[in-house]
Amino acid sequence: MENNIEIYGIHAIIEAINSGTNIEKVWLLKGNKGSLFQRLEQSLRQSNIPHSYVPKERLERFKNKNHQGAVANISKIEFVEIEKLLEDAFKKTNSPTFILLDGITDARNVGAILRSSAATGVNGLIIPQTGSAPINDATIKTSAGGAFKVPISRVNHLKDVVYLLKSYNIQIVAITEKAEENLFDIKIGNASAIIMGSEDKGIQNGLIKLCDNSVKLPMEKEINSLNVSVACGIVLYEKIRQQLTDK
Repeated sequence: MENNIEIYGIHAIIEAINSGTNIEKVWLLKGNKGSLFQRLEQSLRQSNIPHSYVPKERLERFKNKNHQGAVANISKIEFVEIEKLLEDAFKKTNSPTFILLDGITDARNVGAILRSSAATGVNGLIIPQTGSAPINDATIKTSAGGAFKVPISRVNHLKDVVYLLKSYNIQIVAITEKAEENLFDIKIGNASAIIMGSEDKGIQNGLIKLCDNSVKLPMEKEINSLNVSVACGIVLYEKIRQQLTDK
């Protein structure tokens, strides 16, 4: 955490939230039940800020020991509301591309995905509030600037986002080794959203069922899966290849 900006204390964090500061995550002392603490919890929920409850020993690992039971990490990236992300994308192009990450917890993988996304003109990265890697220094460094070029939206539930995307007639494509179809056998639509899951758990079954297509990347039998950032890059360039072929 040495390179990140931190805020300590309940009052300070509430003020930061009220002022619109981009907060990446908040650590709260487990068992704290005070009225001010409950006010902070309510503010965190209303602002969709990720937070977790930890023992005192965890909070003592931060630089400032006078934390008063709450520590916040300020994000260096400004997150975009999902509706604005979509509106801005369609103002720029009729064939936007979006990436949804389901359960990607490695910050460097997210950074590498952002790098590929920037290189291929992706219009937005969408991540869930919980169960996702933070957009931290490691992410930014690995992205080679991509984190500042690709708009990022942090949402409560990916399922709700999929329904919203469908209302815009955006094709939803899940990349999963469980699929029967091959990536190179389908047509990726002009407006499309690609869902990538973690290498260990993959994409939630509930999400896969909502997708227009579920496809896999062809691989030799000895290899079960690719690194998620590598797989994402392959899919993005396949969409570009198809668009170039259609011209």
